[in-house]
Amino acid sequence: MIGLLDHPTNGKILIDGIDTTTLNDNNISSFRNKKLGFIFQFSNLLSDLTVLENVLLPKQIGKSSNDSKKEAKDLLKAVGLEDQMSKRANKISGGQAQRAAIARGLINKPSIVLADEPTGNLDSVTSETIVQLMKSMAKKLNQTFIIVTHDRQHFGDVDKVITIKDGKAFEGDQPSAMEVLV
Repeated sequence: MIGLLDHPTNGKILIDGIDTTTLNDNNISSFRNKKLGFIFQFSNLLSDLTVLENVLLPKQIGKSSNDSKKEAKDLLKAVGLEDQMSKRANKISGGQAQRAAIARGLINKPSIVLADEPTGNLDSVTSETIVQLMKSMAKKLNQTFIIVTHDRQHFGDVDKVITIKDGKAFEGDQPSAMEVLV
């Protein structure tokens, strides 16, 4: 629901004070592009595009005219991919692709970043780098990261933990359950 991919059967979804349930499809797409960042469990990069072109896609969809290429390069450098920018997405490793996907999810400086297992395909050193990047971006840009993970220990201190176990949500850690970190 937060990603505006489904409509509620009743109630409202308020994001940044905007009732998103009243938006038409075009406005939802525009709102999603400006306010929401997505980091999927699998990178979902377009294989025929370069790493840099994949990161720039949300900017191009939003028809952004600022210095997008510099921002994309800075993000790719921050995730350790400065030497992979011109490679096609199908020519990099799975971990590199996930880091490119993280940069793509952050490029529009969204208010909310929805991350599904963002470190699931990464080694422990890269995972720590990515977690620290997400935490610094959250503070620097006043972003909210909503992270779904089965691997809680990588994320350390977070503002809130919601655990989902057997279809029920609990506040705080629960053993053997999927956790949503906010």
